[in-house]
Amino acid sequence: MKSNNYFIMQLTKLLTVSFLLFGLYGRSLAQDTTNLMGQLEKEAQENKTVFATSTFKYTRIVDGHSVENLPAHVLDVRISHRFGPLNSGAYNFFGLDIHPVNVRIGFDYGISNNLMVGVGHSGAQKTYDVFSKIKILSQSSGAVNMPFTVSFVPTLAINTLRPQDFIVKLDSGVKVNRISYVFQLLIARKFSEGFSLQIMPTFIHPDNISFDNKINDRGVFAVGIGARQKISKRMSVNVEYYYQLPGTKETPNARNVLSVGIDIGTGGHVFQLHFTNSNGLTEKSFIAENTGQWKKGDEVFGFNISRVFQLKKKHS
Repeated sequence: MKSNNYFIMQLTKLLTVSFLLFGLYGRSLAQDTTNLMGQLEKEAQENKTVFATSTFKYTRIVDGHSVENLPAHVLDVRISHRFGPLNSGAYNFFGLDIHPVNVRIGFDYGISNNLMVGVGHSGAQKTYDVFSKIKILSQSSGAVNMPFTVSFVPTLAINTLRPQDFIVKLDSGVKVNRISYVFQLLIARKFSEGFSLQIMPTFIHPDNISFDNKINDRGVFAVGIGARQKISKRMSVNVEYYYQLPGTKETPNARNVLSVGIDIGTGGHVFQLHFTNSNGLTEKSFIAENTGQWKKGDEVFGFNISRVFQLKKKHS
């Protein structure tokens, strides 16, 4: 009887020790498995390239381009409107009831996710413009670490004013040049979910009938800076400023343009409401030809309305 009890006690001790050892081993194995899975997930994340999205709400900051492109096969019908200056007084409803106003109607199209083109017409100087926007680099992290998004935007504009309406009266024998062109490099970074910043080195070569002095064959060099601060899911505040380099201005009384606005997204529409000291709606006009000054009340109220259409069925 004693031998049986002794045998049972020894067997119980053996089983207890075995269970303890098995538990410790299982816990160690579980920790090793968890660490292994975490390491595998980390390696998979590092091997994956994550691209920044929605650096800006729209393809424009205010007047100037942002690094955002339209998706492939998307058409954007865009109407831009600028009223008169606020200092026109209450009789003109602070610029809202003054003529002429400036309106641009444009059509932009995404050829691919990295290439879009656009055409438009604005009332100022009866101007037709055409541009393309090519995304060269995209901000990303992970396997490919790229700190900036970079795009290139060439623009060509044609001034179609009648000779009797030319701003500059050309001397006899001088050939009329109605074409101007602009080259811009857009460099942007999304610093956080709410804040983005963009730098825009710009070169402008104008026509010879738009300025109030002799044409500067060297062209205008300017550097723009734009920023976006998101304030809600559908709203953001945008600021845009272009500085003309000394010695390259086309006219002595040209002023740098400063624009402040708010973007409101409503599904397929985007509304941009803003104040700016320029009435122009093409780069040549609002950067190089601007004469308005904020301190004199020359700022104008304006808005952009955008409606996008998907022209080709999306692939799943």
